[in-house]
Amino acid sequence: MFITKKHLSRRAVLRGAGACIALPLLDAMIPAGVAFARTAGQAPHRLAFVGFPHGAVMSKWSPKQAGRDFEMSPILKPLEPFREYLTIVSGLRNKPAESPEPHEFVERTWLSCVSPKDAGVIGPDAGVTADQLAARYIGQDTRLPSLELTTAQRGAQMSWRTPTQSLPQERNPRTVFYKLFGQGDTDEERAAIMSETGSILDRVQEQAARLKSRLGPTDRAALDVYLDSVREIERRVQMAQAQDTSDLGIPDAPIGVPNDLDAHFKLMFDLMALAFQADLTRIITFSMDREASMRTYNNIGISEAFHPLSHHANDQTKLDRLAVIQNYFTKVFASFVERLANTPDGEGTLLDHSIILFGSNMSDSNVHNQDPLPAAILGRAHGRIKGGQHLVYPQDSRFADLLLTILHRAEIPIESIGDSGGTFAEV
Repeated sequence: MFITKKHLSRRAVLRGAGACIALPLLDAMIPAGVAFARTAGQAPHRLAFVGFPHGAVMSKWSPKQAGRDFEMSPILKPLEPFREYLTIVSGLRNKPAESPEPHEFVERTWLSCVSPKDAGVIGPDAGVTADQLAARYIGQDTRLPSLELTTAQRGAQMSWRTPTQSLPQERNPRTVFYKLFGQGDTDEERAAIMSETGSILDRVQEQAARLKSRLGPTDRAALDVYLDSVREIERRVQMAQAQDTSDLGIPDAPIGVPNDLDAHFKLMFDLMALAFQADLTRIITFSMDREASMRTYNNIGISEAFHPLSHHANDQTKLDRLAVIQNYFTKVFASFVERLANTPDGEGTLLDHSIILFGSNMSDSNVHNQDPLPAAILGRAHGRIKGGQHLVYPQDSRFADLLLTILHRAEIPIESIGDSGGTFAEV
């Protein structure tokens, strides 16, 4: 560790005309001679909730073996390199999500485990989602208490700040980039400023050079890697902007896959990783698509619209095509996990200090049921999650208990969520 008489503030930023770049955690932010684990510079808990619609083909999601010696299932196979960070949880049911209006309930109840009919009725926080409960405790120390994103063609409703108020999920990477790094009091002001000033990084180069002259070699290298990541995403956002057709007034229509869905996923996941790395937010919710989605996945050879395909009627060929889409979701998600695993964060990596819930609030999409749900956790929460196991709980075990377990592992002091009755000690 590079020791200096004056340590750098954890809230230090690079500023330039119209731009403000948060910094990653550097050694110089830790007071000289003080153990890392006892300082305010200790890496914080981070939470991400990554959901996909229309459930999973459970025979291809759940490993056949319980415990640690399980064989990775076909849908989850892309997560094999991160096996030690993976906890698969089977046997869970979200009973409050069961409804004759399945798709609306599915999006709204995944992270609350409260029926919309009971939102705000059975308690003042009934219907508030797990991400927003966490934001009350660990979201107030960052510029953005939470970040809500999607790659759905139309908006999803996964995050609820109050029992009656959902938070919009942003799908435009350019808008997300402004939100993370632009200066100004509103999204409109940030966009106007940046349209005049151009590259964010170009505006802070002078201060970055001065800062590097004060840092040790390890911190200089870490800062260079981080700024290179910002530059690369900025470049890709600018390229995407040139192809943006959102202002053309095109009506809603079955137009198929947006231009380069793979690039859209990668940009959003990279922005999420960068937001964690810079500690701009510690809580992210991300919908990979929306319920009743009519998207087609031609990029992976699926030309049938997602929602009609999800009504498979137990046709094996349709089930196989559904599993291809679900494996694709896991594959692009795994790139996010890989980036977290490769990003240093204090005395570990971002993945070491994060908890990521990956799954769906639907099981068999043909009957719209919530039993058993596909659920997997990535990350170790500073060693508070064991990892490397497939846990199989008795039929009808409460999904809300998993949400409560996640919040407790992140040291969020709440007593219950939804219909929870306790936590899972085995996680």
